[in-house]
Amino acid sequence: MTSPAEHGIEVSDEKLAAVELLDAQLSLLWRRARAINHQLTRSVHPDLEPAAYGLLSVLHHQGGMRLTELAKRIGVGKPSVSRQIAFLVSIGLVAKESDPLDGRAQLIELTPAGLEKMRSVHAGRQRAFHEQLAGWDERELADLARLVAKLNAEYGR
Repeated sequence: MTSPAEHGIEVSDEKLAAVELLDAQLSLLWRRARAINHQLTRSVHPDLEPAAYGLLSVLHHQGGMRLTELAKRIGVGKPSVSRQIAFLVSIGLVAKESDPLDGRAQLIELTPAGLEKMRSVHAGRQRAFHEQLAGWDERELADLARLVAKLNAEYGR
């Protein structure tokens, strides 16, 4: 692993230690989040892959869209998304409908069963999150949300 100084970045020892601690804590959080994501995925359908759960989540939060847009939103190729969508169609969680703006294209949308399943999973996730954060006050939660949003914005560049 290279140090910031090797890249021409001057960093104090305190900042270096803080970044290393943050890296370790975020790694732990991401591992735990992946484990939770696997549990949520299996609660939707026992044969569902985590990538397909991600597609369902995007459709749940952002509504129906074309396959190309869906692939772009999650940052993977069309063939991978197409394979996952075919599986989701086969188990009745999504449907392909003609795009009203372009009859040649198809919109991918949650079916009523898919929407109900995602609402149920989302409600369970929210309950667990509220339980986990019950000891936090509003200011701590707001600070954490603000800082995570700032970190996400940095990663988005």
